[in-house]
Amino acid sequence: MVILHIISSNIDKEATQLMLKKCLFPVAGYGTRFLPATKSMPKEMMPVVDKPLIQYAVEEAMNAGVADMGFVTGRTKRAIEDHFDINYELEKEIAGSGKEQRLSSIRELMSACTFNYTRQHEMKGLGHAILTGRSLVGDNPFGVVLADDLCINPEGPGVLAQMAALFNQFRCTIVAVEEVPEDEIHKYGVIAGEAISDNIIRVTDMVEKPAKEDAPSNLAVIGRYILTPDIFDILEQTPPGKNGEVQITDAILTQAQQGCVLAYRFKGNRFDCGSVPGFIDATNYVYQNLFKG
Repeated sequence: MVILHIISSNIDKEATQLMLKKCLFPVAGYGTRFLPATKSMPKEMMPVVDKPLIQYAVEEAMNAGVADMGFVTGRTKRAIEDHFDINYELEKEIAGSGKEQRLSSIRELMSACTFNYTRQHEMKGLGHAILTGRSLVGDNPFGVVLADDLCINPEGPGVLAQMAALFNQFRCTIVAVEEVPEDEIHKYGVIAGEAISDNIIRVTDMVEKPAKEDAPSNLAVIGRYILTPDIFDILEQTPPGKNGEVQITDAILTQAQQGCVLAYRFKGNRFDCGSVPGFIDATNYVYQNLFKG
């Protein structure tokens, strides 16, 4: 009951009518762990079997009820824009053949969603990338999906859909978390907090990429967020943190200190496709469990 009181005191009646309709995809990174493959190809376009990572990410957002997709890109990411557009020559070539069916999933996305783009001119961290996307989401709550993290829940709603249901109830920033081994803690933002239920934690502390001896827990934030629009004003005032970058972790901690942030232990499988072993694991999983040929 305490948590409900805290959250409800921070929102007004108009805000309770908001629904999650926008999602931001920060896709400006270089993907250096996959060089030379990513020298001229966006890492988000790397295929897991027959679909690029970014399509899985957009499908997850669409299945969460989001229709307005915003991309924070860089100058080498034109292929992402082209993927969510018509290819007249290709489509004319395969029209009427059995190959045409292979475009059904991307055509469904293009029909159901709108796609908007802005460029991040300098790589200054995830917080800076999200701030760059402010013009795409405006004064609205929004999801953030990092395509590097491929999340699959074969038994129910996707991770962002699970989080959207929580947002509809609590109306505050929500981050997805999972337990990680001690020797991997230094790769993530790590949270500490007060358990509200088995799967929901009220965040009291967040640390970006701590040494394992300094980590407040083994609960790591993965690439799924729902953020309230006040995050933009906070990001503007957030100084560079770890590695000289504007860290979204620092801004979300400010939100937690000023009001309420929830961490959610999601249902499903998550693959770190920003690493070669994780990408191979994801490919094997999708091929063995989801690929229909």
